[in-house]
Amino acid sequence: MHWIDIVIFICYFFFLIGIGFYFFRKNTSTDEYYVGDRNIKSWHIGLSVVATDVGGGFSIGLGGLGFALGISGSWMLFTGLLGAWLSAIFLIPKVYPLSSKLRLLTFPQIFLKLSGKKVFYAAAVITTIGYIGFTSSQILAGAKLASAAFSAINLKYAIILMGIIVVVYTSLGGIKAVIYTDTLQWIILLIGLILVGIPLGYISINKEVSMFEVLPKEFFSFTNISWKTFFNWLITILPIWFVGMTLYQRIYASKDLKSAKKAWYLAGILEYPFMAFLGVVLGLFARVGAEIGLYEVIGGSVANMDPEMGLPIFLKTILPVGFLGIMLAAYFSAIMSTADSCLIAASGAMTNDLFGIRKDKSLKAFQIITLLIGIAAVYLAMSMTNVLEMMLYSYSIMVSGLLIPVLAIFYSKQINENAIFGSMVTGGAVTLILSLMNLNLYGIDENFYGIGSSLIVFILLSNINKVSKI
Repeated sequence: MHWIDIVIFICYFFFLIGIGFYFFRKNTSTDEYYVGDRNIKSWHIGLSVVATDVGGGFSIGLGGLGFALGISGSWMLFTGLLGAWLSAIFLIPKVYPLSSKLRLLTFPQIFLKLSGKKVFYAAAVITTIGYIGFTSSQILAGAKLASAAFSAINLKYAIILMGIIVVVYTSLGGIKAVIYTDTLQWIILLIGLILVGIPLGYISINKEVSMFEVLPKEFFSFTNISWKTFFNWLITILPIWFVGMTLYQRIYASKDLKSAKKAWYLAGILEYPFMAFLGVVLGLFARVGAEIGLYEVIGGSVANMDPEMGLPIFLKTILPVGFLGIMLAAYFSAIMSTADSCLIAASGAMTNDLFGIRKDKSLKAFQIITLLIGIAAVYLAMSMTNVLEMMLYSYSIMVSGLLIPVLAIFYSKQINENAIFGSMVTGGAVTLILSLMNLNLYGIDENFYGIGSSLIVFILLSNINKVSKI
């Protein structure tokens, strides 16, 4: 890698850490640290939402899907469009007035206000564990990209490097640093993909051979996935829009109800079609490069290549001096925009909900806990190998345990705390057990059975000792 690319890359990271220090000096309260003083404009929120949801897991993961499946891999982010718009219609009108009135900081606090302490603590545990897993997946995504770009850095040291960068500026700056850097990072990613990655990738591939001659026609079809694959994406990803604490924090941080809804509509459009097609097309280019032997010098081929490594290796191979640094910065932008959001969400759930640290305590306590959670996420990332697998696994545990309870507290006429608690524990436990046993029940994701079990338990227990909604 040329020294010019390295300089661009390093300067970008020092800039991010500088933003963290800037907001470290500006933050004076936990409201500022976790929900940005509740006055952030819709376009900042919208860009931060899509940057958080797409992030590195989907950016690198989409490249892997394009490499393995072609254009049909874009259907994964269609679920993001559906999730964003459905939550704008059905969830935000319920959540925002509640958060404005009660000054909520975290997602589990909704259960404390509408259900009870038992459900509140269960939701806090699930949220904390889930978002530590999310953070780890993003650190791993960044490490894969770094180890592919810098041959002298192995994956272990790349994970440590990524962890240091993400943890430092997030723990210092809080949600404002996260949202404003998300805005910048998403803009950098779009510019990098549209003006650098796509055109230079297309030129480098087609000057050798037409990609339509190299790949089977199904790579250019929207039907190169089974209905089970799409259903598994749908049942795993769409519900996260109703239970993700990173998204609730942005609802709380919005200036008003109209701004929050507007932000979610914007996020949906940016996910699909914009990011969906940009990601898979670059992955498709990377597959063509492998098929024509573009990576043989470094020992890469279709047979021995991790699909998620195809895109980083492709970019390293084809981009000229200077452009590689810009493109790497663009992808690292996506990665860190999700990693920082997940880290601040895990910190919020642990400090405010599990540890019960009061708002009037020094910010240093919150910052130290954020730092320690980040270290735990780095350690977890070292034990995993697949970004998309880790991310979807974390999604499944949260969705299975929390989706039915969330819908119940907002839409059920009667609330039974025992029914909600039983539903929460059952859903998460069923998904966890099936995942650990590695059972393939008719090819349907474990999350489907977790949500189904959660719903059955809720219905059964709801008829026992009904309690009127508060």
